[in-house]
Amino acid sequence: MTRQTDVDTLLPLKPVELELLLALVDEERHGYALVQQIAERTGGLVRLEPGNLYRVIKRLLADGLVQESSRRTVSDGAERRRYYRLTAHGARVVDADLRRMRALLASAPARSLVRRLGPA
Repeated sequence: MTRQTDVDTLLPLKPVELELLLALVDEERHGYALVQQIAERTGGLVRLEPGNLYRVIKRLLADGLVQESSRRTVSDGAERRRYYRLTAHGARVVDADLRRMRALLASAPARSLVRRLGPA
């Protein structure tokens, strides 16, 4: 299997997967920080519950899109927080999915719909 084939098999990303991967583009984050960053970036439209968050993270780990960092922090004597980071493969998948969406938005039907609906 080629790298591009590996990428293509993961497309399109589910919206929550894309949100998580985008939250990891610039820095490593632990679960709660991921939830906060996504809620902030989406204006509160996307709010992840812990069960769903860790289910998605588990899938992204299995697909090699993210990896657990060796970084750990302890807060208030609680257990150590696990940090996650985007892998090179994950970055390629995000890039491919964003290119796919840009092409979709540039398509004739999408442009026609925008003209019909007018400016946002």
